[in-house]
Amino acid sequence: GKSTEKRRVKPENYTPICLTLKEHFKSYKLTFKSFSKFLISTLFPQIIPLPSVQQINDIVSMAHRQPLMQDQMQLLQEKTIAGPSSTAFTSYRYRLLPGMHLEDVGVLAYQYHPKNKGERKIELRFCVSGNTYCEAPECSSGKCKNSNNCIQLPTFDILVFSYPAAYLKSFCADKKDLTKTDELLAFKRTSSFSFAVTLCNRTRTTIDQLLSHEYTGAMEHIFVGSQLQALLLYGLDCLVEEKVEESFSCKFLTNETDREKILLAKEILLQRIGDPITIKELSRKVGTNECYLKKGFKELFGTTIFDFYQNQRMDHARYLLYEKGLSVTDVSALLGYSSISHFSTAFKRHTGLKPCELLLR
Repeated sequence: GKSTEKRRVKPENYTPICLTLKEHFKSYKLTFKSFSKFLISTLFPQIIPLPSVQQINDIVSMAHRQPLMQDQMQLLQEKTIAGPSSTAFTSYRYRLLPGMHLEDVGVLAYQYHPKNKGERKIELRFCVSGNTYCEAPECSSGKCKNSNNCIQLPTFDILVFSYPAAYLKSFCADKKDLTKTDELLAFKRTSSFSFAVTLCNRTRTTIDQLLSHEYTGAMEHIFVGSQLQALLLYGLDCLVEEKVEESFSCKFLTNETDREKILLAKEILLQRIGDPITIKELSRKVGTNECYLKKGFKELFGTTIFDFYQNQRMDHARYLLYEKGLSVTDVSALLGYSSISHFSTAFKRHTGLKPCELLLR
């Protein structure tokens, strides 16, 4: 039989595709390089690195004064928004379970990588409570519409703001005489560190606006970009770096590495609230001597290591007794006391009440 295959007929005005593209480049004044960038940005959108689980756990542990168990972290909502120049804002909304008490806390983390410049960045991390999430089907994105079916759950939010080095360096690119803040933004410091950030009124207002705004699409990106800059400014203000060296009577605390050791000691004490540790063992863990550790701790936190640890233990004991309803025997064992009488004596010295008297209340 005859072949039914249709033959393609070349039209008279046919031109190769490469010549057509070349003509288009000329007509629109495009270069191949600029066209390639546009094509890549369209086909491969920006990848935003998400905060690690450890980073989230760290900020929650600070707010709760002890690590939370996995079943206490009930994620209700997660959102990531890209800002200008690869900056990003990620929010996690968790359910605040009965008996959970979290303080509002903030941390500025300076992350320096000697070899990988792309990993250098500053992050602001916050944990704030006081908001709600609505589970009603008609209430989209967890925002309550005041319907009869609204089910509002108390929540706490973990917020992470990421500023890559390429974005930060633009603020001090043309400067010759760099201040200490400029050196930070230019990543002249060659060691990573973290610093507690005070949640002042302007920081709280900015965070509240980010969590409750109604913008969408391009307007949302513009709004988030402006708030990212504002929070960075407030975070850098909290460092007050020009006054750090003058504010410490212990000379070794002017060194960032030594300050980090004292801060690490505090974190270890909080992590081992039920497993007492000696000052000698603690000094070995953070890599300093006992004398520096005791003097530095007293200056940074205004109390001795022993008093700080005892206060934390007794506050936690009160929570376990009053909020959780545990027995005196259980609480005594959980906090590492060798006998109930020792625990009762320490508890009364701290609170003015015996544990059994607190339970009666």
